[in-house]
Amino acid sequence: MRKHRSRIGRRFGSRAIAAVSLLVALTFAARASAQDIAPLSNNPVGQGAVVGAEKLPPGESQAVYSDPLAPFNETMFSVNLKLDDWVLRPVAHGYSFIAPEPVREHVSKFFDNVNVIPRFTNSLFQLHLPQAGTEVARFGINSTLGLAGFFDPAGTWFGLQEHPNDFGLTLRYYGVPAGPYLMLPFMGPSTVTDTVGKAADAFMNPLSYLTYMTNVSWWVPFTASAGWRLGEAVNYRSLHMDQFEEADRYAVDLYGAVQDFYLQTREHQVRELRQR
Repeated sequence: MRKHRSRIGRRFGSRAIAAVSLLVALTFAARASAQDIAPLSNNPVGQGAVVGAEKLPPGESQAVYSDPLAPFNETMFSVNLKLDDWVLRPVAHGYSFIAPEPVREHVSKFFDNVNVIPRFTNSLFQLHLPQAGTEVARFGINSTLGLAGFFDPAGTWFGLQEHPNDFGLTLRYYGVPAGPYLMLPFMGPSTVTDTVGKAADAFMNPLSYLTYMTNVSWWVPFTASAGWRLGEAVNYRSLHMDQFEEADRYAVDLYGAVQDFYLQTREHQVRELRQR
């Protein structure tokens, strides 16, 4: 086990799950489901525990990744832990006290429905036209029959399932290497390639065009976009408190667990894209 992993694990073990929720909620355009997180409760975190390990080829869960930016990444990881401890976790607790779980689940569906543009556009970039059509159909059905997306009749009635997609996956699909692992302040785990992808996906956010379509200052769409992402993160955080607390009991190496979680999930998503 790498020394920097152990050091972070010892220092922040009591804050383990707060960080996992922050990083997952803020950085996965395609957020992992609670079923993906659950396997962590059966494995010591950071010792081969991997999201969706049953889907990976034999031995892949033991992969060791290059981390040349480890000093920077560790610092940013600590910053993100503090942000979750001071902001996201308390807000999520208060929100879950006010809003019943069924309401928060429907809010999650609403966010998924609105985030259709990156999924649709990147499906086109990858020439996955059937999937692009599915995204359009899902958005149309859920925005009407699903009452603005708070319900998912496209999935439950018509069997049209959402698939994760973003520009980082598009770059990987066409053979661009992932590049070094990178922990982003306020946003969580990434790679150099995925960071470029996040910037590209940001231009697909309709809020980004408020400045050009109206006379408002640039800070208005920036603030609106940040508020939107924070709301999405708080809602996701509140829905998975139990899973994160369960994983916290096994937090031996949090830094390594988050790194493995992110990188192996992304590799799995790339393989799925290439198999379509």
